[in-house]
Amino acid sequence: MFKHVLALCTAAALSLAAQAHEGMWLLSKLKQINEAEMQKLGFKLTAEDIYSINSSSMKDAVVRLGGGFCTGEMVSAEGLFLTNHHCGYSAIQSLSSVENDLLTNGFWAKNRKEELPAGFNVSFLHSITDVTEQVLAELNDGMDEAARGAAIQQVAAKLRAEMGKGKGMSADFKVMFEGNEFYVFVYKTYRDVRLVGTPPNAIGKFGGDTDNWMWPRHTGDFAMFRVYMGPDGEPADPSEANVPYKPGHFFPVSIAGVKEGDFAMVMGYPGSTDRFLSSHGVKLALDVEQPSRVKIRGVKLDIMKADMDASDEVRIKYAAKYAQVSNYWKYFIGQQRGLKRLRVYDKKKQQEDELMAWVNADAGRKKQYGEVVSLLERGYAERAKFERASTYMQEAAFGSEMIIMGFRTFGLLNQLRSDPKDSEAIAKAAAAASTAADGFFKDYNAATDRKITAAMFQLIGQDVERDLQPSIIRTIETKYKSNYEAWAKAVFSTSMLVDRKKLDAFLAKPSLKVMEKDLGIQAMESCLTHFRGKLGPAIEASEADIEKGYRLMVAAMREKDPAHMWYPNANSTQRLTYGQVGSYVPADAMFYKHVTTHQGILEKEDPTNDEFIVPARLKELLQKKDFGRYADEQGDLIVCFISGNDITGGNSGSPVLNAKGELIGIAFDGNWEAMSGDIAFEPELQRTISVDIRYVLWTIDKFANAKHLVDEMTVVERKAPEPEVVAPVSPPAPVRAPVKK
Repeated sequence: MFKHVLALCTAAALSLAAQAHEGMWLLSKLKQINEAEMQKLGFKLTAEDIYSINSSSMKDAVVRLGGGFCTGEMVSAEGLFLTNHHCGYSAIQSLSSVENDLLTNGFWAKNRKEELPAGFNVSFLHSITDVTEQVLAELNDGMDEAARGAAIQQVAAKLRAEMGKGKGMSADFKVMFEGNEFYVFVYKTYRDVRLVGTPPNAIGKFGGDTDNWMWPRHTGDFAMFRVYMGPDGEPADPSEANVPYKPGHFFPVSIAGVKEGDFAMVMGYPGSTDRFLSSHGVKLALDVEQPSRVKIRGVKLDIMKADMDASDEVRIKYAAKYAQVSNYWKYFIGQQRGLKRLRVYDKKKQQEDELMAWVNADAGRKKQYGEVVSLLERGYAERAKFERASTYMQEAAFGSEMIIMGFRTFGLLNQLRSDPKDSEAIAKAAAAASTAADGFFKDYNAATDRKITAAMFQLIGQDVERDLQPSIIRTIETKYKSNYEAWAKAVFSTSMLVDRKKLDAFLAKPSLKVMEKDLGIQAMESCLTHFRGKLGPAIEASEADIEKGYRLMVAAMREKDPAHMWYPNANSTQRLTYGQVGSYVPADAMFYKHVTTHQGILEKEDPTNDEFIVPARLKELLQKKDFGRYADEQGDLIVCFISGNDITGGNSGSPVLNAKGELIGIAFDGNWEAMSGDIAFEPELQRTISVDIRYVLWTIDKFANAKHLVDEMTVVERKAPEPEVVAPVSPPAPVRAPVKK
């Protein structure tokens, strides 16, 4: 009986620790909204330690990659930062070749001269300013949505210009709470970033598509880069004269480990959530958008994979492209499953019914918010007419690389049409197209693109309403008798868009006649004209009702429940989420622990499957259990852990920090059971999957023999437990061994 009670108490304790904490919080609001709750959960610092504009704080150690496609964290005073392997994947792929395959073999710079140009920028947050009052002062209730939007953009342009002054500085204007609040985020951007180290795919992508979005996980999803600045300490173009960046703050790295219930927080740049999405939006996503994206991406992935398996050259060229398409292909599959399984439509509908009951109970509220439902119903009904066509254009038509290259010549086409005698403007447009072609053709295989293009346009011809198809489909039907492969063969055998030599020859002597006769240009212009001229305006017309409906709905929700801890949807601005390390129950009769160990890598090994190959050196080290100071108390190497943090795309690479602000892991994924989380947060299921920092350091130190990089960090060792004080007792009487007769 005692054991049964103990088991129940343990399960109850685990369930309490396992509750995920919803919210992607603005750093400037932490003191006001979150600090007390964070400290109750175990946070040992203050909101000022996280965000301060007057002194060094944690925000200064959080790195925005590019415009926010991923996040990183500073781990040394010499510009060193960590992020995910999949965040650095495009850079690693771009630096790889058949002869020097960094994807397969990994890379570790022995010194700073060996570091390689990464090809992307990074930014650091300087300040957050609430400009809501300034914006609202320029608006009035008599404005329609178009006038309101124009007024907001006018104020935004002025604020960006005023607040983004200074070398390397820029200001982003952001709309929050569906048009009810407005903020300006000021950043400083550095243009010289270099690859320092990356594990091989067998570590950084272990599990591949099979394990993507899944727990338990055994992936060493990390890579290491360094930021450089000019000798004057300011941002500068890449140069040998540049010196390592000196961050305002960098994170100490803790190897004390994690346990169930530990406080954990994540800082980063979540890209996009839709937590205020209405039941109408959920229905449209389930019925049309998500199935369309899954179908189109599945066809594209099959074609890519076949060509990649047949050629190492194609494998390297298309590695990053395949990963980008595959990641959200599986995400949309999981999100459909989660939305249906968790009955999100029904929950949204119930919330809306309760809100409108509150609105209709008061004449003043009814006058202000009474049209919410009709606006959303009307807007989504109109948008639904064009949703499939729009999705197919984005995913299928614009999924053809040939069409994308065509877009990059559109400026030249317009110039030749508008003013064919302006030789200077024509030369400038031609040069821009040539520059675009440099990056395009580096990782391009025309044979693969031809197969994809034929398949993509065939899907449009089969699945999209006839009156919403681009005109090129009629051409294929009449001139090529609906033989999409024959059409693609004709395009790819003649078009300059898929042949660098032909394109260079044309750009040396541009001609409007030649461009207009090019079959690839014709297909591109058909798609662009259709999307901009027909689908775009039709969808935009529906958006006016939808945007107003959401603005009123969110305002009503906040007025109805002012004590609720509200936070805005993610929009690629720096946020903080906090919670606890914790296991969870994914389904009936199942239980998932909060950590995985090295043993799981050995258990998953499959030499016949590229996703589960374990290199000989890694296998040897794991079997020897040569983990040194990175082992846990049981002598195991913890690979990954889960915590109840609220993240989404863009958070990849984010620092996972303990109660003292020390780095304990790098976030890289959400979990399969909660893929609907971007729309509806599920506290019992939502988990953030992170690579444990001990596995990161062990890989660098023991596997890669790059201890000099670990030595550059500030590593916080695990403290020995305090000796237990026990009251003295009389020694027991000696026990004598029996005498053998």
